[in-house]
Amino acid sequence: MVACIEALLFVAGSPVSISQLSEALNLPTQEVEKGLAQLELDFRQNRGLRIQHYQGRYQLTTAPELSQWVEKLLGLEATARLSRAALETLAIISYRQPITRPQIDSIRGVSSDGVLKNLLSKGLIEEIARSDKPGRPILYGTTSEFLQHFGFEGLDELPPFELHEQENFIPEEQRLLKD
Repeated sequence: MVACIEALLFVAGSPVSISQLSEALNLPTQEVEKGLAQLELDFRQNRGLRIQHYQGRYQLTTAPELSQWVEKLLGLEATARLSRAALETLAIISYRQPITRPQIDSIRGVSSDGVLKNLLSKGLIEEIARSDKPGRPILYGTTSEFLQHFGFEGLDELPPFELHEQENFIPEEQRLLKD
């Protein structure tokens, strides 16, 4: 069964859900979950592949520590680099998602229009929905490509974000303006 799951993830063109795998294999979802867990464990032991999971979907990816060779083979070295502004904006989105452009701008202190367009075109972020606030601004979030780019299997692998270590941190309850 583990080999079947591996084969299905290999041929899938995009991330698949446990229910899709369960249906294709005619197995209960609990069996598929056990198979995915076993496969993840197998891949972590000196293998070039990993299983990435994001928003309940699973995908076979290359191991992040091998990215330099994959980039070289595919000619991606020059296109894989992100500007400091792009990295800053990605960090804000990844920790605060879903988040609107005005919220990003207020955190960064500058307009993020160009950076957001660039990140959207690279597929690292996506428009998730629209806010219920006046003007119904777009809500942004990260994508599975974001996870692949940085070698994360899921958002739970992001390093902890601790605001209290910043010099000018003001607890939310003491702020004059709320987000």
